[in-house]
Amino acid sequence: MTKISISLAQMRIKLARVEDNLATAEQMISQAASRDSDLVLLPELWSTGYDLANAADYAAELGTGMFEQLAESARANSIAVFGSILEGHGDQVMNCATYHDAAGELRGVYRKIHLFRLFDEHKWLGEGLRPTVMDLPWGRAGLSICYDLRFPELFRRYAVADGAKLMLICAEWPLVRVQHWRALLIARAIENQCFVVAANSCGDTGGTVFAGHSMVIDPWGKVLLEAAEDEALLTAEIDLDEVDRVRQQIPIFEDRRPDAYLTG
Repeated sequence: MTKISISLAQMRIKLARVEDNLATAEQMISQAASRDSDLVLLPELWSTGYDLANAADYAAELGTGMFEQLAESARANSIAVFGSILEGHGDQVMNCATYHDAAGELRGVYRKIHLFRLFDEHKWLGEGLRPTVMDLPWGRAGLSICYDLRFPELFRRYAVADGAKLMLICAEWPLVRVQHWRALLIARAIENQCFVVAANSCGDTGGTVFAGHSMVIDPWGKVLLEAAEDEALLTAEIDLDEVDRVRQQIPIFEDRRPDAYLTG
């Protein structure tokens, strides 16, 4: 089974209004399930937005608090859910993306490696230490969050070392840099010959306007699905066998020269 139906929950996040955001997320999760989607992506920090000065107050350990509610929503709707919220991890708070399967079981955890200084993440959050790749029923997937998109090394590692065919990205990417968002998503798909699926937030959250433009991109770099700048739920079906076909047609991984890249 290589075909997967994915929904993108492009939310208008309300800063620091956890219950309102949870209600929106649960509504979108339920709607995605009614479309027979296998997986729904939520944006980065979908439950709180960037209220990082109060991050410790929101943070919960895995399996508790908002993580537990997210697992219950996945289980109740029989749909896998991916998105990031604030996690209490030892004495740190992490921007943590989780993948709960359709039974509500926690299958993947990714803590944001690259912290975004323009939003003061480095002042309030701990750095993630390692990439996360998952064996899903449809193929291997690499997990990432927003600013990670600017670091092609992470995605190359997922594609070459880990054999990922699908990149999952949750984000709060501002409208002022929407052209970067679009260009980088397409570039990551083309250079790694993989599907890129990205859910962004939209609208004004605490004085920052977020871009929307959640997207599904195929291994040729073709945009299969793209939201506008308003709240929306979009759904697309993809076939991960297409990755193998593209990689065979233009075998860029076989033609890489790591030995040459290190020479001066």
